[in-house]
Amino acid sequence: MSGWGGASGPAVARLFHRLLALVFLDAWLSLGVQLHELLGSRGLLPAAELIGHARDAQTPWHELPTVFYGGASDLALTVGVLAGIVLALLAIVGAAPRVCVGLSTLLYLSYVTVGRTFFSFQWDNLLLECGFFAMFLPRDRRSAWIHYLFRAILFKLYWESGIAKWQSHLGDWQDGTAMNAYYQTAPLPTWIAFYAHALPGWWHHLESWATLGFELVLPFAIFGPRAARLFAFAFFTIFQVANAATANYGFFVYLALVLHVFLLDDRDVERGLGWLRSRLRRPPLHPATERVLVSVRRKKLELATAVTIGGLFLLFSSIEALESFTDARALHATFEPLRALYVPFRIINTYHLFGHITTERIEPEVETFDGDRWTAHDFRHKAGDPSRRPGFVAPHQPRVDFQLWFYGLSYQHGTPGYVANLLDRVCNDPSAVEGLFAAPLPPKPESVRLRFYRYEFTTPSEKRASHAWWRRTQVDESRPLPCS
Repeated sequence: MSGWGGASGPAVARLFHRLLALVFLDAWLSLGVQLHELLGSRGLLPAAELIGHARDAQTPWHELPTVFYGGASDLALTVGVLAGIVLALLAIVGAAPRVCVGLSTLLYLSYVTVGRTFFSFQWDNLLLECGFFAMFLPRDRRSAWIHYLFRAILFKLYWESGIAKWQSHLGDWQDGTAMNAYYQTAPLPTWIAFYAHALPGWWHHLESWATLGFELVLPFAIFGPRAARLFAFAFFTIFQVANAATANYGFFVYLALVLHVFLLDDRDVERGLGWLRSRLRRPPLHPATERVLVSVRRKKLELATAVTIGGLFLLFSSIEALESFTDARALHATFEPLRALYVPFRIINTYHLFGHITTERIEPEVETFDGDRWTAHDFRHKAGDPSRRPGFVAPHQPRVDFQLWFYGLSYQHGTPGYVANLLDRVCNDPSAVEGLFAAPLPPKPESVRLRFYRYEFTTPSEKRASHAWWRRTQVDESRPLPCS
């Protein structure tokens, strides 16, 4: 029995809680350094404005779940982030980690709700899903149902992403062309992506087919015996390390790696920790003994919890999968009233990472006019100057830089509110958004505009000659916006 998952117990749970708390700490720190540019009163999507509109419209709390429903002042937003950092630190040191992770999840949901566009990423949803179910993960005894539930989350992450790739309207994963463009069109590639992009075409085809194949097949090993799970653990980990090496996806890769611990048994965790302590020359830890005596009443309560929570998880996950991967409109309409009850809380999600790969990279660049000439202003983490080397920024996620990548792909269809606000701030309140740029903004420009460029990696020979990582071609520009 242990080979099929019975040996996954309290050692795995304690390690997971600590690692999940580390991811929460990163999420809070990353949010903290860009909080006021994103959601503050002078930010691009002020949370207070959303809350004011919601209260005027008498929007019920369950449709806008946030602790800031009573007010989202700059002080309240700052205190919330500080509270999240404290909760994460407490969980890391083992102080009531289930409670701290639960409260951190509720608090993070509050920012996700008011953050709107800036928190529309699947890894934000994944963190909320993991944080919610981590409250039900005991640390002192085996509890097979919740461990299998976390394996189901891991299964969803990979298998549903494989289904999305198989259904790609471009057919790029099936014909093997997806990885031809992936490295240079990822939102925030690293310098390693430059060299990966330069690999021969046959290798990119092999990468495409291998990724599609392993995401559709290997996830079933998650529910297999120990040998199969250890194989999946190794393969998935190598895959995520490659992701981290070639692109910046915030805390996503690290959260996925944390979920991988559910592929291990307690003995694997204890051996790994023992090896680490020996390298650090720390005394070995004695394996924790589980509490054996559990009252009949507690057993019945846990059974009821397992049936209720596990059943709802499977039901809602199935509904979300049907919603995402089928076109049965009548079925969608049938489930919509039920979905309205849980979707706003983002604790049951589908995952469709890289369902298809964009084939071109269009980047917007902000320019200001001082009465004499136009000056370009590079964002801190975007491609910008073609000679600037793509860098490593994860696990921090610069959310404006990330979202502007999506805007560049669809700028012809209109200007999102946050982009309009960005141009307004550059014109009239540059200090409010100066932290988003690589260099100081002019204090009083006469006008501002956007210029759009198509970016492509240079070849290795071109780079040696010009020292440029990118070549770019202008494709469009917006009308100048006079500054008031």
